[in-house]
Amino acid sequence: MTGAATAGPLRIVRLANFVTARSGGLRTALYHLGEGYRAAGHEPVLVVPGPRDADEQHPWGRVITLAGPQLPGTGGYRLLVGRKRLTRLLGALAPDRLEVSDRFTLRWTGGWARANGVPAVMVSHESLTGLLGQWGVPDRLRRTVADRLNRRSAEAYDRIVCTTWWAAEEFTRIGARNLDLAPLGVDLDTFHPDRVDAAVRGRYADPGEVLLVHCARLSPEKRPQLAVDAVAVLRRAGVPAVLVMAGDGPMRAALRRRAAGLPVHFTGFLPDRSAVAALLASADVVLAPGPVETFGLAGLEALASGTPVVVNAASALPEVVGSAGQAATGRPEAVAEAVSRLLAHPEGQRRRAARSRAEEYSWPAAVAGFLRVHSAEPVAPSAPA
Repeated sequence: MTGAATAGPLRIVRLANFVTARSGGLRTALYHLGEGYRAAGHEPVLVVPGPRDADEQHPWGRVITLAGPQLPGTGGYRLLVGRKRLTRLLGALAPDRLEVSDRFTLRWTGGWARANGVPAVMVSHESLTGLLGQWGVPDRLRRTVADRLNRRSAEAYDRIVCTTWWAAEEFTRIGARNLDLAPLGVDLDTFHPDRVDAAVRGRYADPGEVLLVHCARLSPEKRPQLAVDAVAVLRRAGVPAVLVMAGDGPMRAALRRRAAGLPVHFTGFLPDRSAVAALLASADVVLAPGPVETFGLAGLEALASGTPVVVNAASALPEVVGSAGQAATGRPEAVAEAVSRLLAHPEGQRRRAARSRAEEYSWPAAVAGFLRVHSAEPVAPSAPA
């Protein structure tokens, strides 16, 4: 999709897997982009898998749920399956644009779009090279396999959208010419330093203790065990650290066992975004140790809340957090050292730096970036749902 932007409202059909009522960053991005598309006068339609069929209207647009099988061991993720059914639905929806957030099982939709004259975008929400490593693919094969699959994706779609330069690297190294950079955003009103709550902090930490928060899905790719192990390292070094694990996932039981004897609190999934915002704003440091994050919305939400973040040096997050956080290698000792470096700065200084960095990312700017990729101009706003 190149050239002049298309005038008039567009029906932007978006397909996504690995989205549930309890999923995190991808769901947040889909909802905020949908709200932005509607506010710009376009018609977003989101198609996702679920336990049963549904067709609903939301502030982020029409959401069509197709019953799909649950993937074992993923904590509830489901897949859109049945090409014939999805093909019929796409034909009935007659999209002006197609936006796909899954490079694995849905890659074939790029061919459908091309055959039907529909400009199509694939949004790369994960590092394929990194995921292959998580899945145990040997180093000597990982890059070869990733490059082959990424070439297929680049060939199947008009544009490939990456949210960071880190995520774009695996496409630039294969010479993809249809690559766009469009960073995501953060809700700067919901996540704000003013959300700090002494009662929330007092629920988990005594005066003088250091409150750490890990806010992410408890699944292997997030490496939550690094957060637990870092607390053990800090306490052995005399730092009175306590940890809140906010979120749920398939590793929760194993992490509870790992944390035995340590001041680690498990909240489970927090559906109330204001409760998440209060927890992040009340923490001293947030930990985001996942090595394959291509953007890291939870880390950015922490910064917006005025709380610095320790991130995995192997991920895209150092690019996102900049000097408002610390990068550490994937070892508990390195994470603990990064926490100590942040705590060495005056509290007001580190909180101001965190908020300032987050203010460089907004959802209106993110929506404008995605609409640019779609060659879509804002039109008269649509009526609210």
